[in-house]
Formats: sequence, C-alpha cells, structure tokens
Amino acid sequence: MDTLYYIIDFVLHLNHHLSEIINYFGNWAYAVLFLVVFAETGLVITPFLPGDSLLFAAGALSALEGVTLNVHILVLVLFVAAVIGDTCNYWIGHYFGEKLFSKDAKILKQSYLDRTHNFYEKYGGKTIIIARFVPIIRTFAPFVAGAGSMTYSKFMFYNVIGAAIWVVSITYLGYYFGNIPIIKDNFAIVVIVIIILSIMPAIFEVVRIKLKSRKVK
Repeated sequence: MDTLYYIIDFVLHLNHHLSEIINYFGNWAYAVLFLVVFAETGLVITPFLPGDSLLFAAGALSALEGVTLNVHILVLVLFVAAVIGDTCNYWIGHYFGEKLFSKDAKILKQSYLDRTHNFYEKYGGKTIIIARFVPIIRTFAPFVAGAGSMTYSKFMFYNVIGAAIWVVSITYLGYYFGNIPIIKDNFAIVVIVIIILSIMPAIFEVVRIKLKSRKVK
C-alpha cells in the first residue's frame, strides 16, 4: 500500500520530484530520463512508470531559467529512448512468444500467435502509433507485435513515427505551456487530464469496433 501511495504521489507531483532529480543529477538527468522512458516502453514489468506526464513535466522544466536541460537535446534523448525501448520490447516478445505458444498448449496456442501476427500485419501500424499515447497499452503493444511476429521492418517504420509524434508533441507542449501559472499551480489536475485524454483513443476504438460488430449482426 505504501508503494502504491508513493507511485501515485510521484506521478501527481511529478514536476516537483523531477525538479529535485534534475537539480541533483545535473546533466546526468538526461540519462535518468532516458532510462525511465526506456523502461516504461521496453520492459513489460514496468508499465506503471510515468510516460506522457513525464514528457510534459520534463518539457516544462526545460523552459525554466537555470535548469540544465535543453529542450531540443531532451527531445532527441527521449526519442531515442522510446525507439530503443519499443525495439527491445519487440524482441523480448518475439523470443518468448516462440517459447510460450505451441500447437499442443491448451491456453497459449500457436493459432493465437498466428492470429496476432495477421492482426498486426493488417492493423499494426495504427496500433503501434496509437499505443504510444495510451498508458499500459504503450508497454504491451510492442511485446505483442513481437510475439505475433509482425514484420520487423514494418514495426520499425511505425515505431519511429510513433516515437517521434509522441515525444515531440508532448515534450514541446510542456515546454511552451507547462509554466503557465494556472497549469503550473494545478499540475496534479493536469496529470489526471493527460491520463484521461491518453486513454480516450483506445476507448473510442473499442466503442467503434463494438458498434461495427452490432451492425454486422
């Protein structure tokens, strides 16, 4: 319970905690932020780490005088972290997918893996890009793409595009708007709004699919 409380407090007051990290580590803060984004996108065991809110807060702090972060270097570092993270996650899924799925398995059947592969071949591009803006799903989408053996070149194409759109848009939004008094003074509310907005695409897609299936019936 204490761990959960700490995680929630850290996310809701990310601007303050991140400021402390930057002041303590100086230029090494780039490496810290790189590792957080890499872990959040590249390791299936750490989907709870901040993503969108981290980019926004880092962008906002880089706009302050006296802060060692340069927003353009920051964007480049986080972009590389996001691309490498998804790439690592893809290969983890690809490797363990072959081990976990088999024709004789009762739950993780090879046919499920084949269906996942076909799904990603048809819708993978949109899935990888949209997943960048959806917490939790952002962490698992590349893993499933790898487990379903989505063509690597196709995955990398959308991986790079998705990472660029995600990092550039949210980090620069933080840079230009994060220090507006009403936003800075109500950062916890802003984080909650970011989380809500980030899951909206997934909700809309689920609703669209359900409505479409009802029409087919």
